[in-house]
Amino acid sequence: MNRERLIAAVQQQMPERRWLHTLGVMETSVVLAKRFGADPVKADLAAILHDYCKYWPVQDQANIIRANQLPQDLLDYDKELWHSHAGAYIAKTEFGIDDEEILDAIRYHTSGREGMTLLDKVVCLADYMEPGRDFPGVHNIREIAEHSLEKALIAGFDSTISFLLSKGKRIYPLTILTRNDLLKQIQD
Repeated sequence: MNRERLIAAVQQQMPERRWLHTLGVMETSVVLAKRFGADPVKADLAAILHDYCKYWPVQDQANIIRANQLPQDLLDYDKELWHSHAGAYIAKTEFGIDDEEILDAIRYHTSGREGMTLLDKVVCLADYMEPGRDFPGVHNIREIAEHSLEKALIAGFDSTISFLLSKGKRIYPLTILTRNDLLKQIQD
């Protein structure tokens, strides 16, 4: 599927506000990819698809996870995590994306993972800090991202973890492992 048709397919899956977010993630992913040496074409493609399933009924997302041997433990945590794995599955099965690096960047843009690739980091960070995002600390994350992908991601995960703690929500263990791995990377 060519880029324009893919964009049209994604745009019709979400409300206008989320589409504007996706455009911001696309733009920011390319900027970060160029800044830190990732492939900007792959970053753009992963960003286009990163929220594809975000507005699908949660039961449909859960069914994709259950039926396709995706991480079942996701279902024990916040449904905000589900769309990333469901979206990577749909990107592969319905759109024919077979580049595992792109699929992983979609798959882990919400939780992160230990040993994140450069593309994973770029798309995850772009999702946190695209120009339409406005939450306490986002300006700091953008400033840090001028110099360090890992430090900016740590600040982003810190923000997410603090938010989840303030709401009394459970934290997906992979997010904690990701943060710890990023800390190790900057300390080595």
